[in-house]
Amino acid sequence: MKKISVISLLAFTVVVAVISCGDHKKPGKIYMPDMAYSRAYETYSENPLFEDNQTNRTPVAGTVSRDELLPFRIPEDAPGDTTNFGKARFVKNPLPPLNEADKKEAERLYLIYCGICHGPKLDGNGPLWKGGDGPYPAAPKDLTDPVIGNQGDGQLFYTITYGKNKMGSYASQLNSRQRWMVVHYIKETLGKPAVAPSGEAAADSGAAK
Repeated sequence: MKKISVISLLAFTVVVAVISCGDHKKPGKIYMPDMAYSRAYETYSENPLFEDNQTNRTPVAGTVSRDELLPFRIPEDAPGDTTNFGKARFVKNPLPPLNEADKKEAERLYLIYCGICHGPKLDGNGPLWKGGDGPYPAAPKDLTDPVIGNQGDGQLFYTITYGKNKMGSYASQLNSRQRWMVVHYIKETLGKPAVAPSGEAAADSGAAK
């Protein structure tokens, strides 16, 4: 009896081993096919559902990700034109007033990307100008000048986004949220807080033409 039990156990082991060494792609009966065979396409796999046969797709034009601010829809002016810059005056800052942590981050961003030219005091006397002794040949704009200080939130954002005169664009260094944070910082430092829109004004900030 003992021998029969041992032989039965060995036979069972051999059968299991043979079955387990079979074709894994054809496991036989499947209890839940959707879990065994994914209907999804791999990111870089071929996909017959599209004309270009590619699975990897770019976002649909005009869509905005869940954590992204509404797009700034005012395009850059053509050389010599200031029409769109004027329109940007009516675009309000979509961010609410900055809390203490965001204020520190906005100050940090300003000092890194703006202060080198416009100075830590916003007076246009950063390290690159240094009262005329710095390596930069042209004096940066004094942001405390009432002409600059009275610009709208959107105009400051426009300038940071597209650049102006000898100042280049900072859109590649600062994302849209960071640019609006810097606008807040500049306005609050000048004693003229940036305004967060509500209701109809909020809609204008994303759909200004």
